[in-house]
Formats: sequence, C-alpha cells, structure tokens
Amino acid sequence: MYDKDNVFAKILRGEIPNDTVYEDGYALAFHDISAQAPVHVLVIPKGEYESMDDFSTNAPAEMLAGFFRAVGKIARDLGVAESGYRLIANHGADSHQEVAHFHVHIMGGRALGPMLTRRD
Repeated sequence: MYDKDNVFAKILRGEIPNDTVYEDGYALAFHDISAQAPVHVLVIPKGEYESMDDFSTNAPAEMLAGFFRAVGKIARDLGVAESGYRLIANHGADSHQEVAHFHVHIMGGRALGPMLTRRD
C-alpha cells in the first residue's frame, strides 16, 4: 500500500522544498540532495506509484508516455544527452530502493565508470 507520508509525496504536495529543474502534468524533477555525479536529478511521476513495477502495471498509457518523455527532455535540458547519462530506477529491497515512490535518477556530467562492482 502506498505511503502518503513518504518524502516524495510530501515534495509533490509542496510540504518539503526542493530545487526544481522541471515540472509538467506528469513529472517533477529536482536536484538530488546527495548528488553522486555533477548532474544528478531525480524525476518522480505525479501519482501514487511505489515502484517501477507498480508504475508500469497501473499507470495509464498517457502517464507512462508523458513521464518518460519528460525524462528525455530533462536529460536534454541538462546538457547530458550528447555525452551520455545513466538512468537508475531501483525496485525493492535488493536494489536498496530508499523511498517507496517510483523515481528515476538521471546521472551524468562525467564518465561514470562501470555500473556495478562485481561481488561473488
């Protein structure tokens, strides 16, 4: 069940300030307060979706398209589309999803290196 008191829900309601870089009817994007790259922006859908699985299963087609079009526009607006960027969407405990509201990290602005460190 969606937690209406999660930090991103509070940001969407305007209860917690953020450094907004983009907003439309489908998405809100803002700088990550713990940036891991020169460009590190979080993009959240405007709706109650816990995870990528929830979003891809339950969001209407218009929301899915609008959200992912926003992600692409934001990357272009941030100037990372030509050099490259990474999208990260964690889902569940094994991926260390910290906030139970679907979100995508856009990271770029430098060579990011390997995506994962191998652990056996």
